Amino acid sequence: MTNRIVLPLVFMLAFGCGVAAAMRPQSREHLTPQEIDLVKDTQELDKRIDVFVKAAERRVLALNGVDAVSAKQLKKDAEAWGELPSGTRAELIGDIARIFDEAITNIDDLSARDERNPLIPKAIRRLAAATTTILDRLRSSEAQAKNQAEVGNLELLKANADEILQAATKLPPVPEKMSKGEKSKEKH
Repeated sequence: MTNRIVLPLVFMLAFGCGVAAAMRPQSREHLTPQEIDLVKDTQELDKRIDVFVKAAERRVLALNGVDAVSAKQLKKDAEAWGELPSGTRAELIGDIARIFDEAITNIDDLSARDERNPLIPKAIRRLAAATTTILDRLRSSEAQAKNQAEVGNLELLKANADEILQAATKLPPVPEKMSKGEKSKEKH
């Protein structure tokens, strides 16, 4: 008699959990498969940051629309980068926030292994410059935020951007490049 009660109860719990899991929203990948491949193939930090920056810029294009110059570049990049990402405003803004977060993590990981690596300041400066540009291009999104998901993703984006910009302010000044004449004098 106990089995007749327990087995249906176990079945209902298992079925109920399966339905609940199926109804939960699937997590969205913030990079396209082609972008993931580009990140994996790019081992040097500064070049990898360039991949993250371009991926974020592609989402800004998807949000703001494509002009003639961008359309030409998109056609040129289509084989390596794939189609322009799609999604709701909230999803695309969230993608940018997570791309920034992944870029920060990549910088932090290298810094933990080799804090004197000369690619770190270069990568941070590049990411900070792109962050400023992307935030400027998304200023209108703040006023147009229509739902809580968009507002939340904009806040996450701002938090990641602040972290990037703060890191850039802590960098030493960019060393001045020597002219060819100064380099040859230094050797003698």
